[in-house]
Amino acid sequence: MNDERYPADASADADCGCAPTPDERRSLWAPHGVTRRNALSIGALSVAALGVFGIGVGASAAYAASYPSWDDVQAAKANEAAKAGEVTRIQGLIQSLTAKVAETKAAAEKAGTEFFVAQQKYFDAAQQADDLQSQADAQSKLADETSTKAGQVATQLYRNGGEDSSLELFFSGSAANADGLLSRLGTMDKLLEYNQSVYDKAVASRNSAQALSDKARVARDERDRLQKIAEQKMIAAQQAADAAEAALAESQANLTTLQAQLAALQDTTAQTVAGYQEGERIRKAEEERRRREEAARLAAQGGGGGGGGGGGGGAPNSSGWVRPHGGHRSSGYGPRPSPCSGCSSYHYGVDLANGCGAPIYAAHSGRVVYAGLNGTLHSGYGNYIKIDHGGGIGTGYGHIRPGGFAVRNGQSVRAGQVIAYAGTTGSSNGCHLHFEVYRNGRTINPIQFMAAQGISV
Repeated sequence: MNDERYPADASADADCGCAPTPDERRSLWAPHGVTRRNALSIGALSVAALGVFGIGVGASAAYAASYPSWDDVQAAKANEAAKAGEVTRIQGLIQSLTAKVAETKAAAEKAGTEFFVAQQKYFDAAQQADDLQSQADAQSKLADETSTKAGQVATQLYRNGGEDSSLELFFSGSAANADGLLSRLGTMDKLLEYNQSVYDKAVASRNSAQALSDKARVARDERDRLQKIAEQKMIAAQQAADAAEAALAESQANLTTLQAQLAALQDTTAQTVAGYQEGERIRKAEEERRRREEAARLAAQGGGGGGGGGGGGGAPNSSGWVRPHGGHRSSGYGPRPSPCSGCSSYHYGVDLANGCGAPIYAAHSGRVVYAGLNGTLHSGYGNYIKIDHGGGIGTGYGHIRPGGFAVRNGQSVRAGQVIAYAGTTGSSNGCHLHFEVYRNGRTINPIQFMAAQGISV
Protein backbone atom coordinates (compact mmCIF):
# COMPACT_ATOMS: atom_id res chain seq x y z
CA MET A 1 0.00 0.00 0.00
CA ASN A 2 1.07 3.61 -0.22
CA ASP A 3 0.80 3.88 3.48
CA GLU A 4 2.29 1.40 5.87
CA ARG A 5 4.69 0.43 6.90
CA TYR A 6 11.84 -14.23 1.16
CA PRO A 7 10.90 -16.94 2.16
CA ALA A 8 14.22 -18.24 3.58
CA ASP A 9 14.46 -21.98 4.05
CA ALA A 10 14.22 -23.59 7.45
CA SER A 11 17.86 -24.59 7.54
CA ALA A 12 19.00 -21.00 7.00
CA ASP A 13 16.77 -19.83 9.85
CA ALA A 14 18.21 -22.53 12.08
CA ASP A 15 21.79 -21.61 11.19
CA CYS A 16 21.32 -17.97 12.12
CA GLY A 17 19.66 -18.90 15.40
CA CYS A 18 16.62 -16.77 14.57
CA ALA A 19 14.11 -19.49 13.75
CA PRO A 20 11.22 -19.96 16.19
CA THR A 21 11.54 -23.05 18.32
CA PRO A 22 8.92 -25.81 17.94
CA ASP A 23 7.27 -24.49 21.12
CA GLU A 24 7.23 -20.98 19.67
CA ARG A 25 5.68 -22.20 16.45
CA ARG A 26 2.97 -24.06 18.31
CA SER A 27 2.20 -21.20 20.71
CA LEU A 28 2.54 -18.23 18.36
CA TRP A 29 1.05 -19.54 15.10
CA ALA A 30 -1.16 -22.59 15.32
CA PRO A 31 -1.77 -24.36 11.99
CA HIS A 32 -5.43 -23.41 12.13
CA GLY A 33 -5.25 -19.98 13.68
CA VAL A 34 -6.02 -19.49 17.33
CA THR A 35 -6.52 -22.79 19.10
CA ARG A 36 -9.15 -23.38 21.75
CA ARG A 37 -6.41 -23.35 24.38
CA ASN A 38 -5.00 -20.06 23.10
CA ALA A 39 -8.46 -18.58 22.94
CA LEU A 40 -9.11 -19.53 26.55
CA SER A 41 -5.79 -18.09 27.64
CA ILE A 42 -6.59 -14.68 26.18
CA GLY A 43 -10.30 -14.72 26.77
CA ALA A 44 -9.99 -12.71 29.97
CA LEU A 45 -8.06 -9.99 28.16
CA SER A 46 -10.61 -9.84 25.35
CA VAL A 47 -13.52 -9.57 27.74
CA ALA A 48 -11.71 -6.90 29.74
CA ALA A 49 -10.96 -4.97 26.56
CA LEU A 50 -14.59 -5.07 25.48
CA GLY A 51 -15.59 -3.93 28.96
CA VAL A 52 -13.43 -0.85 28.47
CA PHE A 53 -15.22 -0.21 25.20
CA GLY A 54 -18.60 -0.45 26.93
CA ILE A 55 -19.42 -3.71 25.20
CA GLY A 56 -20.36 -6.60 27.44
CA VAL A 57 -20.12 -10.26 26.55
CA GLY A 58 -23.87 -10.21 26.13
CA ALA A 59 -23.86 -7.16 23.88
CA SER A 60 -26.50 -8.67 21.65
CA ALA A 61 -28.83 -8.81 24.63
CA ALA A 62 -29.19 -5.05 24.30
CA TYR A 63 -30.93 -5.69 21.02
CA ALA A 64 -33.33 -8.25 22.44
CA ALA A 65 -35.82 -5.53 23.34
CA SER A 66 -39.41 -6.19 22.43
CA TYR A 67 -40.31 -4.14 19.37
CA PRO A 68 -43.91 -2.99 18.82
CA SER A 69 -45.92 -4.52 16.01
CA TRP A 70 -48.18 -2.57 13.73
CA ASP A 71 -51.10 -4.10 15.60
CA ASP A 72 -49.67 -2.56 18.78
CA VAL A 73 -49.46 0.82 17.05
CA GLN A 74 -53.04 0.63 15.75
CA ALA A 75 -54.32 -0.37 19.19
CA ALA A 76 -52.44 2.47 20.88
CA LYS A 77 -53.91 5.06 18.51
CA ALA A 78 -57.36 4.36 19.97
CA ASN A 79 -56.32 5.53 23.44
CA GLU A 80 -54.41 8.73 24.20
CA ALA A 81 -52.65 7.33 27.28
CA ALA A 82 -51.62 4.19 25.44
CA LYS A 83 -50.60 6.29 22.48
CA ALA A 84 -48.36 8.51 24.61
CA GLY A 85 -46.79 5.50 26.26
CA GLU A 86 -46.12 3.85 22.91
CA VAL A 87 -44.59 7.06 21.56
CA THR A 88 -42.22 7.22 24.55
CA ARG A 89 -41.36 3.57 24.17
CA ILE A 90 -40.58 3.86 20.47
CA GLN A 91 -38.54 7.04 20.97
CA GLY A 92 -36.49 5.22 23.59
CA LEU A 93 -35.90 2.28 21.27
CA ILE A 94 -34.80 4.59 18.44
CA GLN A 95 -32.43 6.45 20.74
CA SER A 96 -31.02 3.19 22.10
CA LEU A 97 -30.42 1.76 18.63
CA THR A 98 -28.75 4.96 17.39
CA ALA A 99 -26.58 5.25 20.50
CA LYS A 100 -25.54 1.60 20.35
CA VAL A 101 -24.48 1.90 16.70
CA ALA A 102 -22.33 4.95 17.49
CA GLU A 103 -20.94 3.36 20.65
CA THR A 104 -19.95 0.07 19.07
CA LYS A 105 -18.55 1.79 15.97
CA ALA A 106 -16.29 3.94 18.13
CA ALA A 107 -15.25 0.87 20.13
CA ALA A 108 -14.43 -1.02 16.93
CA GLU A 109 -12.28 1.86 15.68
CA LYS A 110 -10.46 2.06 19.02
CA ALA A 111 -9.81 -1.68 19.02
CA GLY A 112 -8.77 -1.59 15.36
CA THR A 113 -6.27 1.16 16.09
CA GLU A 114 -4.79 -0.79 19.00
CA PHE A 115 -4.53 -3.87 16.79
CA PHE A 116 -2.72 -1.92 14.07
CA VAL A 117 -0.28 -0.31 16.52
CA ALA A 118 0.49 -3.64 18.19
CA GLN A 119 0.91 -5.42 14.85
CA GLN A 120 3.27 -2.78 13.49
CA LYS A 121 5.36 -2.86 16.68
CA TYR A 122 5.65 -6.61 16.28
CA PHE A 123 6.60 -6.32 12.59
CA ASP A 124 9.24 -3.70 13.48
CA ALA A 125 10.64 -5.86 16.29
CA ALA A 126 10.85 -8.89 14.01
CA GLN A 127 12.67 -6.84 11.38
CA GLN A 128 15.10 -5.48 13.99
CA ALA A 129 15.82 -8.99 15.31
CA ASP A 130 16.54 -10.18 11.77
CA ASP A 131 18.79 -7.19 11.05
CA LEU A 132 20.79 -7.69 14.27
CA GLN A 133 21.23 -11.38 13.57
CA SER A 134 22.38 -10.60 10.03
CA GLN A 135 24.96 -8.14 11.39
CA ALA A 136 26.12 -10.71 13.94
CA ASP A 137 26.49 -13.34 11.23
CA ALA A 138 28.49 -10.91 9.07
CA GLN A 139 30.87 -10.10 11.95
CA SER A 140 31.28 -13.78 12.76
CA LYS A 141 32.14 -14.50 9.14
CA LEU A 142 34.64 -11.64 9.13
CA ALA A 143 36.23 -12.99 12.33
CA ASP A 144 36.60 -16.42 10.74
CA GLU A 145 38.14 -14.98 7.57
CA THR A 146 40.64 -12.75 9.41
CA SER A 147 41.61 -15.56 11.79
CA THR A 148 42.31 -17.77 8.79
CA LYS A 149 44.35 -15.01 7.16
CA ALA A 150 46.42 -14.49 10.33
CA GLY A 151 47.14 -18.21 10.49
CA GLN A 152 48.24 -18.27 6.86
CA VAL A 153 50.68 -15.36 7.39
CA ALA A 154 52.12 -17.02 10.50
CA THR A 155 52.64 -20.26 8.59
CA GLN A 156 54.41 -18.44 5.78
CA LEU A 157 56.70 -16.64 8.23
CA TYR A 158 57.66 -19.93 9.78
CA ARG A 159 58.42 -21.45 6.40
CA ASN A 160 60.55 -18.45 5.40
CA GLY A 161 62.93 -18.82 8.31
CA GLY A 162 61.34 -17.42 11.38
CA GLU A 163 63.76 -17.41 14.33
CA ASP A 164 66.55 -19.16 12.32
CA SER A 165 67.13 -15.97 10.29
CA SER A 166 68.88 -14.19 13.18
CA LEU A 167 71.30 -17.13 13.61
CA GLU A 168 71.97 -17.12 9.89
CA LEU A 169 72.88 -13.43 10.14
CA PHE A 170 75.28 -14.08 13.09
CA PHE A 171 77.25 -16.70 11.15
CA SER A 172 77.21 -14.81 7.85
CA GLY A 173 80.64 -14.49 6.23
CA SER A 174 80.00 -11.44 4.06
CA ALA A 175 78.45 -7.98 4.29
CA ALA A 176 76.33 -8.63 1.21
CA ASN A 177 74.75 -11.65 2.83
CA ALA A 178 74.26 -9.67 6.05
CA ASP A 179 72.47 -6.87 4.19
CA GLY A 180 70.18 -9.39 2.53
CA LEU A 181 69.37 -11.05 5.81
CA LEU A 182 68.70 -7.69 7.50
CA SER A 183 66.33 -6.82 4.70
CA ARG A 184 64.52 -10.13 5.17
CA LEU A 185 64.27 -9.53 8.93
CA GLY A 186 62.83 -6.09 8.30
CA THR A 187 60.26 -7.55 5.97
CA MET A 188 59.42 -10.21 8.52
CA ASP A 189 58.97 -7.55 11.22
CA LYS A 190 56.50 -5.75 8.99
CA LEU A 191 54.69 -9.02 8.32
CA LEU A 192 54.56 -9.74 12.04
CA GLU A 193 53.17 -6.26 12.68
CA TYR A 194 50.60 -6.76 9.89
CA ASN A 195 49.67 -10.17 11.23
CA GLN A 196 49.13 -8.71 14.69
CA SER A 197 46.72 -6.14 13.23
CA VAL A 198 44.87 -8.92 11.37
CA TYR A 199 44.64 -10.90 14.58
CA ASP A 200 43.41 -7.87 16.51
CA LYS A 201 40.77 -7.32 13.84
CA ALA A 202 39.67 -10.94 14.16
CA VAL A 203 39.32 -10.58 17.92
CA ALA A 204 37.35 -7.34 17.55
CA SER A 205 35.05 -8.95 14.97
CA ARG A 206 34.49 -11.93 17.22
CA ASN A 207 33.62 -9.67 20.16
CA SER A 208 31.31 -7.60 17.96
CA ALA A 209 29.62 -10.76 16.70
CA GLN A 210 29.00 -11.92 20.24
CA ALA A 211 27.60 -8.53 21.31
CA LEU A 212 25.31 -8.40 18.28
CA SER A 213 24.18 -11.98 18.89
CA ASP A 214 23.27 -11.04 22.46
CA LYS A 215 21.30 -8.05 21.21
CA ALA A 216 19.57 -10.23 18.60
CA ARG A 217 18.57 -12.69 21.31
CA VAL A 218 17.03 -9.89 23.36
CA ALA A 219 15.32 -8.55 20.24
CA ARG A 220 13.81 -11.98 19.50
CA ASP A 221 12.42 -12.17 23.02
CA GLU A 222 10.84 -8.75 22.53
CA ARG A 223 9.56 -9.84 19.11
CA ASP A 224 7.84 -12.87 20.61
CA ARG A 225 6.34 -10.80 23.42
CA LEU A 226 4.94 -8.27 20.96
CA GLN A 227 3.59 -11.04 18.73
CA LYS A 228 1.45 -12.37 21.57
CA ILE A 229 0.15 -8.87 22.30
CA ALA A 230 -0.68 -8.33 18.60
CA GLU A 231 -2.63 -11.60 18.51
CA GLN A 232 -4.55 -10.62 21.64
CA LYS A 233 -5.35 -7.22 20.17
CA MET A 234 -6.52 -8.87 16.96
CA ILE A 235 -9.02 -11.05 18.84
CA ALA A 236 -10.29 -8.07 20.85
CA ALA A 237 -10.65 -6.04 17.65
CA GLN A 238 -12.58 -8.85 15.96
CA GLN A 239 -15.01 -9.06 18.87
CA ALA A 240 -15.48 -5.29 18.79
CA ALA A 241 -16.06 -5.42 15.03
CA ASP A 242 -18.64 -8.19 15.47
CA ALA A 243 -20.44 -6.16 18.13
CA ALA A 244 -20.53 -3.10 15.86
CA GLU A 245 -21.84 -5.19 12.97
CA ALA A 246 -24.56 -6.68 15.19
CA ALA A 247 -25.60 -3.22 16.37
CA LEU A 248 -25.74 -1.91 12.81
CA ALA A 249 -27.72 -4.92 11.59
CA GLU A 250 -30.19 -4.52 14.46
CA SER A 251 -30.58 -0.85 13.67
CA GLN A 252 -31.08 -1.46 9.96
CA ALA A 253 -33.65 -4.15 10.67
CA ASN A 254 -35.77 -2.04 13.01
CA LEU A 255 -35.03 1.66 12.75
CA THR A 256 -37.05 2.36 9.59
CA THR A 257 -40.06 0.56 10.97
CA LEU A 258 -39.81 2.28 14.34
CA GLN A 259 -39.60 5.70 12.70
CA ALA A 260 -42.64 4.95 10.54
CA GLN A 261 -44.56 3.70 13.58
CA LEU A 262 -43.64 6.83 15.50
CA ALA A 263 -44.77 9.01 12.61
CA ALA A 264 -48.07 7.12 12.42
CA LEU A 265 -48.68 7.55 16.15
CA GLN A 266 -47.86 11.24 16.01
CA ASP A 267 -49.95 11.72 12.87
CA THR A 268 -47.08 13.56 11.19
CA THR A 269 -47.42 11.63 7.96
CA ALA A 270 -50.20 10.98 5.53
CA GLN A 271 -48.85 7.54 4.82
CA THR A 272 -51.21 4.87 6.11
CA VAL A 273 -50.11 1.72 7.81
CA ALA A 274 -51.17 -0.26 4.77
CA GLY A 275 -49.21 2.09 2.52
CA TYR A 276 -46.08 1.70 4.63
CA GLN A 277 -46.36 -2.05 4.64
CA GLU A 278 -46.72 -2.09 0.86
CA GLY A 279 -43.63 0.12 0.59
CA GLU A 280 -41.71 -2.30 2.81
CA ARG A 281 -42.76 -5.20 0.62
CA ILE A 282 -41.49 -3.41 -2.48
CA ARG A 283 -38.24 -2.45 -0.76
CA LYS A 284 -37.52 -6.00 0.39
CA ALA A 285 -38.28 -7.36 -3.07
CA GLU A 286 -35.83 -4.88 -4.55
CA GLU A 287 -33.14 -5.87 -2.02
CA GLU A 288 -33.63 -9.52 -2.91
CA ARG A 289 -33.33 -8.75 -6.61
CA ARG A 290 -30.07 -6.88 -6.04
CA ARG A 291 -28.73 -9.66 -3.85
CA ARG A 292 -29.35 -12.23 -6.58
CA GLU A 293 -27.73 -10.02 -9.22
CA GLU A 294 -24.68 -9.56 -6.99
CA ALA A 295 -24.44 -13.31 -6.40
CA ALA A 296 -24.60 -13.94 -10.14
CA ARG A 297 -21.92 -11.32 -10.78
CA LEU A 298 -19.61 -12.85 -8.17
CA ALA A 299 -20.12 -16.31 -9.66
CA ALA A 300 -19.19 -14.97 -13.10
CA GLN A 301 -16.08 -13.23 -11.75
CA GLY A 302 -14.95 -16.35 -9.93
CA GLY A 303 -14.60 -18.27 -13.19
CA GLY A 304 -12.47 -15.77 -15.13
CA GLY A 305 -8.92 -14.50 -15.09
CA GLY A 306 -5.60 -16.24 -14.94
CA GLY A 307 -3.47 -17.02 -11.91
CA GLY A 308 -0.03 -16.26 -13.24
CA GLY A 309 -0.27 -12.97 -15.10
CA GLY A 310 -1.52 -9.47 -14.46
CA GLY A 311 -5.08 -10.61 -13.75
CA GLY A 312 -6.31 -11.90 -10.42
CA GLY A 313 -8.36 -14.83 -9.23
CA GLY A 314 -9.35 -17.66 -11.50
CA ALA A 315 -8.38 -21.28 -11.15
CA PRO A 316 -5.33 -21.88 -8.94
CA ASN A 317 -2.13 -23.07 -10.59
CA SER A 318 -0.38 -26.33 -9.78
CA SER A 319 0.89 -24.86 -6.51
CA GLY A 320 -2.66 -24.01 -5.43
CA TRP A 321 -2.08 -20.23 -5.46
CA VAL A 322 -3.59 -17.38 -7.47
CA ARG A 323 -2.86 -13.68 -7.91
CA PRO A 324 -4.92 -11.85 -5.26
CA HIS A 325 -5.75 -8.80 -7.38
CA GLY A 326 -5.47 -7.52 -10.92
CA GLY A 327 -3.65 -4.39 -12.04
CA HIS A 328 -0.04 -3.32 -11.73
CA ARG A 329 2.38 -3.28 -8.82
CA SER A 330 2.44 0.26 -7.45
CA SER A 331 4.78 -0.34 -4.51
CA GLY A 332 7.13 -3.14 -3.48
CA TYR A 333 8.34 -4.65 -0.22
CA GLY A 334 10.97 -3.16 2.07
CA PRO A 335 12.41 0.24 3.08
CA ARG A 336 11.15 3.28 1.20
CA PRO A 337 10.59 7.02 1.68
CA SER A 338 7.35 7.62 3.56
CA PRO A 339 4.77 8.35 0.82
CA CYS A 340 2.26 10.16 3.01
CA SER A 341 1.78 11.82 6.39
CA GLY A 342 1.69 9.17 9.11
CA CYS A 343 2.87 6.42 6.74
CA SER A 344 5.66 4.04 7.66
CA SER A 345 9.07 4.13 5.99
CA TYR A 346 9.04 0.33 5.76
CA HIS A 347 6.53 -1.34 3.49
CA TYR A 348 5.58 -4.78 4.80
CA GLY A 349 3.63 -5.82 1.72
CA VAL A 350 3.14 -5.22 -1.99
CA ASP A 351 0.56 -2.85 -3.49
CA LEU A 352 -1.54 -3.93 -6.47
CA ALA A 353 -3.65 -1.23 -8.12
CA ASN A 354 -6.63 -2.25 -10.24
CA GLY A 355 -9.14 0.50 -9.52
CA CYS A 356 -11.83 1.20 -6.95
CA GLY A 357 -14.24 -1.67 -6.41
CA ALA A 358 -12.10 -4.26 -8.23
CA PRO A 359 -12.45 -7.73 -6.69
CA ILE A 360 -9.86 -9.09 -4.26
CA TYR A 361 -9.29 -12.86 -4.28
CA ALA A 362 -8.07 -15.32 -1.67
CA ALA A 363 -4.49 -16.09 -2.74
CA HIS A 364 -4.79 -19.66 -1.42
CA SER A 365 -7.33 -21.86 0.30
CA GLY A 366 -7.64 -21.35 4.03
CA ARG A 367 -9.72 -19.92 6.84
CA VAL A 368 -10.48 -16.27 7.55
CA VAL A 369 -9.08 -15.44 11.00
CA TYR A 370 -9.82 -11.71 10.91
CA ALA A 371 -12.21 -9.44 9.03
CA GLY A 372 -12.50 -5.90 10.36
CA LEU A 373 -10.59 -2.71 10.97
CA ASN A 374 -6.79 -2.76 11.21
CA GLY A 375 -6.41 0.85 12.15
CA THR A 376 -9.44 2.99 11.26
CA LEU A 377 -11.22 3.95 8.06
CA HIS A 378 -8.68 6.81 7.80
CA SER A 379 -5.49 5.29 9.24
CA GLY A 380 -3.43 2.12 9.04
CA TYR A 381 -4.67 -0.66 6.79
CA GLY A 382 -8.32 0.35 7.10
CA ASN A 383 -10.67 -2.56 6.41
CA TYR A 384 -8.52 -5.70 6.46
CA ILE A 385 -8.79 -9.47 6.09
CA LYS A 386 -6.31 -12.07 7.33
CA ILE A 387 -6.37 -15.68 6.12
CA ASP A 388 -4.58 -18.65 7.70
CA HIS A 389 -3.50 -21.16 5.06
CA GLY A 390 -1.97 -23.70 7.45
CA GLY A 391 1.66 -24.68 7.88
CA GLY A 392 2.49 -21.30 9.42
CA ILE A 393 1.63 -19.39 6.22
CA GLY A 394 -0.90 -16.55 6.22
CA THR A 395 -1.91 -13.65 3.98
CA GLY A 396 -3.30 -10.17 4.70
CA TYR A 397 -5.44 -7.86 2.55
CA GLY A 398 -5.73 -4.14 3.36
CA HIS A 399 -7.59 -0.99 2.19
CA ILE A 400 -10.86 -2.81 1.50
CA ARG A 401 -13.61 -0.36 0.63
CA PRO A 402 -16.39 0.42 3.15
CA GLY A 403 -18.94 -2.37 3.02
CA GLY A 404 -16.56 -4.28 0.77
CA PHE A 405 -16.23 -7.50 2.79
CA ALA A 406 -17.46 -10.62 0.97
CA VAL A 407 -16.45 -13.08 3.71
CA ARG A 408 -16.66 -13.23 7.49
CA ASN A 409 -14.31 -14.20 10.29
CA GLY A 410 -14.15 -17.98 10.70
CA GLN A 411 -15.25 -18.70 7.12
CA SER A 412 -13.37 -21.22 4.97
CA VAL A 413 -12.37 -19.89 1.56
CA ARG A 414 -10.94 -21.43 -1.59
CA ALA A 415 -8.11 -20.08 -3.73
CA GLY A 416 -9.44 -17.53 -6.19
CA GLN A 417 -12.65 -16.84 -4.26
CA VAL A 418 -13.75 -13.20 -4.09
CA ILE A 419 -13.24 -12.11 -0.48
CA ALA A 420 -13.54 -8.31 -0.77
CA TYR A 421 -13.40 -5.25 -3.02
CA ALA A 422 -10.56 -2.75 -3.30
CA GLY A 423 -10.89 0.68 -1.78
CA THR A 424 -8.83 3.37 -0.14
CA THR A 425 -9.64 2.95 3.56
CA GLY A 426 -6.83 3.51 6.03
CA SER A 427 -3.70 5.51 5.14
CA SER A 428 -3.95 5.34 1.40
CA ASN A 429 -3.41 7.67 -1.56
CA GLY A 430 -5.77 5.79 -3.88
CA CYS A 431 -7.72 2.59 -4.39
CA HIS A 432 -5.49 -0.48 -4.31
CA LEU A 433 -4.85 -3.74 -2.46
CA HIS A 434 -2.10 -3.91 0.15
CA PHE A 435 -1.13 -7.59 0.14
CA GLU A 436 1.03 -9.23 2.82
CA VAL A 437 2.38 -12.75 3.33
CA TYR A 438 3.23 -14.10 6.79
CA ARG A 439 5.42 -16.98 7.90
CA ASN A 440 4.82 -17.90 11.55
CA GLY A 441 3.22 -14.49 11.96
CA ARG A 442 6.16 -12.49 10.56
CA THR A 443 5.96 -10.65 7.25
CA ILE A 444 8.08 -11.97 4.41
CA ASN A 445 8.58 -10.58 0.91
CA PRO A 446 5.33 -11.39 -0.94
CA ILE A 447 6.93 -10.81 -4.35
CA GLN A 448 9.54 -13.49 -3.76
CA PHE A 449 7.14 -15.84 -2.00
CA MET A 450 4.50 -15.65 -4.75
CA ALA A 451 7.18 -16.04 -7.44
CA ALA A 452 8.20 -19.32 -5.76
CA GLN A 453 4.55 -20.39 -6.15
CA GLY A 454 4.64 -19.50 -9.86
CA ILE A 455 2.66 -16.26 -9.43
CA SER A 456 3.84 -12.80 -10.50
CA VAL A 457 2.75 -9.88 -8.33
